[in-house]
Parts: sequence; structure tokens; C-alpha cells
Amino acid sequence: MTDAVSNRDAPPHPELPRSELTRPRPPRPEPPEVDDPELEALVQEIISRVADKWTMLALEVLTEHGRLRFTRLGELIGGVSQKMLTKTLRQMEADGLLERTVFPVIPPRVEYELTELGLGLSEAFCGVWIWAERHREAIKRSRRAYEERAAGPGSAAREDAGR
Repeated sequence: MTDAVSNRDAPPHPELPRSELTRPRPPRPEPPEVDDPELEALVQEIISRVADKWTMLALEVLTEHGRLRFTRLGELIGGVSQKMLTKTLRQMEADGLLERTVFPVIPPRVEYELTELGLGLSEAFCGVWIWAERHREAIKRSRRAYEERAAGPGSAAREDAGR
């Protein structure tokens, strides 16, 4: 028998008001009944691409600023290498999310702008920012509570680290 303390009997988030934990959930949309492996693969591929940090940031910047040149886009995103930005923009162009326009001048001038498809995706992901803003404090409280539990004796985090 072990003397480990179980968190099972403790409230899930002692610092969160019960109302945040027991609020009725809105109805979830039903998934399509048709088993379409091609659609499933496409959705998984899109999620893996747009969940990429640089794609999300490029979507955000282009939504806020409209048509931008490569260098300005990189500056507004911040912290992205030229190589990574090039790769990200090429993939977004291939997926139809943005349009790349090359102007025949010397030196060449290239501008990027979201397509209707890209604007639609940006609108869909705007919900993530709204959700994060709405739940920011609850997430912070939950993280603090977790860290406190993890630092305590017999915590699951300590037990996991010992395995």
C-alpha cells in the first residue's frame, strides 16, 4: 500500500467558481454521417497546417493589414526567419489561402494578400482569439492551481517524473 495522495477526491479546479465548471454546454454540431476518408484526411491536413504558429500569425497579420510586401509581413509577424516565412507563404499559396503578386520592376516587388478562402479561414480562427480572451483569467487560475498541486507532495507530476 502506498501513502501517495490522490487528487481524485479534490475539486477539479479549487480556484475556479463552480459556475465555470458546470455551465450548460451549447449543442455540438453533428459530424457528417457519411464516412469520407478523403474529407477526413483533408481536414486533418488543414488542421496541422493552420495550427502551425507561422501560418496562424501570417493569417492574423494579413487580415489586419491587407496586402503586404514580404519584408513588411516578416517584420509584423516578428521572429520568423526568411526561410520559414517563404515556406509558410508558399504552402498558404498552394492551399489557396493567399495570392502572391509579382510586379515586373527591378528589383522585383512581391506582395501577398489573403484570398476569400484565406479570409474565411481567418474568420473561423478569430473564434480562438475570442475564446482565449473570454477565458484568459480562468485559464490563468487553472494553471496556477495545477502548478501548486504539482509542486505539492505526492503530486501526479512528481510521480510521473519518477517513472
